[in-house]
Amino acid sequence: MIRHTVAFRLRHAPGSAEEREFLTAALALADIPGVQRFEQLRQTSPKNDFRFGFSMEFADQAAYTAYNEHPVHTAFVAERWVPEVEDFLEIDYEPLG
Repeated sequence: MIRHTVAFRLRHAPGSAEEREFLTAALALADIPGVQRFEQLRQTSPKNDFRFGFSMEFADQAAYTAYNEHPVHTAFVAERWVPEVEDFLEIDYEPLG
């Protein structure tokens, strides 16, 4: 199992229509084959400047690779992520043992 996570900050004003539209558009990622347990998360800690997070799981590396190459994902990255995300941190995990 691979858990793919990303914490990020948008260029949009908090609570703006643009922020809501970005988050709504991102829901399409959950429908890509192989994506499990997709979550959109709001940051609550004052310890960093990221406002949101996405988390999802994949059964194995093949499913994760297929997600990364899927046209819905590549289009979202090109058309929404690159122009609208100001900063991010991506972390992928595998369980120990």
